[in-house]
Amino acid sequence: MYHEFYKAAELQWFADAYNLVFAAALLPAGMLGDRLGRKKMLIAGLLIFGVSSLACAYAGSPWELITGRAFQGLGAAFLVPLSMSIIPILFSEKERTKAISVWMLANAFGIPLGPVLGGWLLENYWWGSVFLINIPLIIIALVAVFIFLPESNNGDKQRADIFGILLSSLGLVTVTYGVIEVGERGWGDAVTLTTIIGGLIMIAGFILWERRVKNPLIDLALFRSGRFTWGTILATIISFAMFGVLFVLPQYFQAIEGVKALSAGLRLLPLVGGLLVGSQLSDVLQLRFGNRVSLSFGFLILAVGLAIGANTSMNSGYGFASIWITAAGLGIGFALPAAMDEGMSALTSEGSGVGSALLISLRQVGGTMGVALLGTVLNAGYRNHLNLDGLPGEAADTISRNVSAGLAVAKQLHSKVILESVKSSFIYGMSSTLWTCGAIAVAGIILSVCFVKRVKGSNQELQQTAVVNHLNK
Repeated sequence: MYHEFYKAAELQWFADAYNLVFAAALLPAGMLGDRLGRKKMLIAGLLIFGVSSLACAYAGSPWELITGRAFQGLGAAFLVPLSMSIIPILFSEKERTKAISVWMLANAFGIPLGPVLGGWLLENYWWGSVFLINIPLIIIALVAVFIFLPESNNGDKQRADIFGILLSSLGLVTVTYGVIEVGERGWGDAVTLTTIIGGLIMIAGFILWERRVKNPLIDLALFRSGRFTWGTILATIISFAMFGVLFVLPQYFQAIEGVKALSAGLRLLPLVGGLLVGSQLSDVLQLRFGNRVSLSFGFLILAVGLAIGANTSMNSGYGFASIWITAAGLGIGFALPAAMDEGMSALTSEGSGVGSALLISLRQVGGTMGVALLGTVLNAGYRNHLNLDGLPGEAADTISRNVSAGLAVAKQLHSKVILESVKSSFIYGMSSTLWTCGAIAVAGIILSVCFVKRVKGSNQELQQTAVVNHLNK
C-alpha cells in the first residue's frame, strides 16, 4: 500500500524529483524546440509525460516512483515553455493577449483540480489512479498537436552551447534544491546556505559565459528590452505572492477549519473564479489602455485582497475567506496576463522557445523562493506566538515544528488550551505572511507605474511578418 512503504524523506523526494528536473531542463528544452521544431518537441514532451505517468501509477517501490516523477518533470519542461512559445508565432499582437489569458487559465485550473480530483480518487480508488488520469488528457493533446499545430523552428544549425546548458541547469537545480531545503533545515543551516550561494555563483558564471560565447544559449540582449525585463520581473513578483497564498491556504483550511484535502481543494475555487473574471477583463484594459493600467490595477486589487486576508481571526469563517480569496484571484487575473504579454512581446519567432523558457525559469525560481521565504515568515510568527509554558521539552519541540504537529500533540493530550494556542498562533503567522505578500503587491504597483510604458509599443508588424514566414515554410 501507498502509505506503508513511503517514509518522510521519500515523500519529500516525490515532489523534489519533479521540481529539480523541471528547473534543470527548462532552458535546454526551449533551445531544442527552437532548433529542432516546437511541434516535434511538444509531442516528445507529451509522450515522456504520458509514459512516466504510467510508470508512476504502477510503481512498486519508492525509487521507482521517484524516477517516474523525475521523468514527469522532464516532460513538463518541454510542455510548459514550448506551449507558450508558439503564441507569438501563431497570434497577432491583438490576438496574443487573449491567447496568453487562455494559456494562463489552463494552468490555473490545476490549482484546485489537483487536490479535488486527486483527493476524490484517493478516497475511492487505489493511489496510482491519480497518475492514470493524465493518460486520456495526454492522448487528446497528442491528437490536437499532431493535427492542428504546424511545425516551426528557427533553422539554426550552429553548434549548441553545451557548457552554457550544463552551467545553467546545475545553477537552477542547486538554487532550487537549496531553497527547498530551507523549509526543512532553516536559513541558518550551513548546508542550505552553501547550496544556495553555490547555485547563485554558477548562475552568475553562466551569465558571464553567455556574454563571451559565440552562440549563446540565451540572447542576453533580451534584457536590454524594458518590456521583457520588467514583464519578467513583474510576472516573478506575482508568482512569489501567489505561491505564498497557495502555501498558507491549504494549511488554514485543513488545520483551522478541519477539512480534508478534497474539501480544501474545493475551497480554492473562488481563487480560480477570480482569475477567470480578472483575465477576461484584463483583455479589455490591455487593448484599450495598455499593460501598465492592467498591471497596476491588478496589483492594487491583489494588495487589497491580501490585506483583508491578513485580518483573519479565529472566528472568521469560510465566507470571509472566500471574499479575500476571490479578490486575490481577481488581482492575479488582471496582472499576470499583462505581465506575461509584456515579456512575450519582446520575443521574436526565432527565439520564442528559449525566451519563454527563460521567463518560466525566473517565475519558477520566484515561486520557489516565495514558498521558502514566506514559509519562514509563517513559521516564525507561529513559533513566536505559541504559549508553551509548563509543557515538557519534547512536547514543546514537537508543537513548535508546525501547526499539524501542534494539533496532533493537542489532541493526544486532550488539551483545549494547547489547541487554542496552536490555532491562534497559526492565524498570527498566516497574517504576517499575507501582510508580507501585500507589501510585495504594493511594490508591484510602484514598479508597474514607474517602468511599464503607458501605451503598448506596437510590434504588430513583426508578428504579422513572423506569421507569414511561418506559413510559407
